[in-house]
Amino acid sequence: MSNKLKLITDGLAKNNPTFVLLLGMCPTLATTTSAVNGLSMGLATLFVLVLSNMAISAIAPAVPDKVHIPVYIVVIATFVTLLQFLMQAYTPAVYETLGLFIPLIVVNCIVLGRAEAFASKNGVLASACDGLGVGLGFTASLTVLGLVREIFGSGSVFGWNFIGGHDGMLAFVMAPGAFICLGYLMVLFNKFIKKD
Repeated sequence: MSNKLKLITDGLAKNNPTFVLLLGMCPTLATTTSAVNGLSMGLATLFVLVLSNMAISAIAPAVPDKVHIPVYIVVIATFVTLLQFLMQAYTPAVYETLGLFIPLIVVNCIVLGRAEAFASKNGVLASACDGLGVGLGFTASLTVLGLVREIFGSGSVFGWNFIGGHDGMLAFVMAPGAFICLGYLMVLFNKFIKKD
């Protein structure tokens, strides 16, 4: 398997930010009340991860060690601001739903962690692959978590109600349901990954 493909697959499984590394728990628990919300938050983070990893990889050799973290945050904030403008223009409903969690991508430990641990030490293409893999892993885990919570909490899948006349279990669309679902999904995911 090529090195670039391994970077992508590692982000999906071995270095999955949600189920393995336990990073980005705030947006994971708060935005996954439905599969659409989880997918939207994951794609927003993926966009910022790939672009910021590439930019940070390109500028890292010129950034002094004493100011590298503030510089990385400014780079990430630039892409988050661009994302906000694009979402406000083209997907205002999604932007309104995710609200405060879009600007908080700037301080998401997944994005800053990948910038510090990988992008600042590797080339632009490898950093893009790393951002893509970790971003896809984050998107998949948020979508699955949102899907499970939506099925049990609302009796629907991506907004389509398949249990007519039944409202579901309210606990699953509230904070306790997020913790319960995340815990069970982490156990299942890690049990499956350990077999490989």
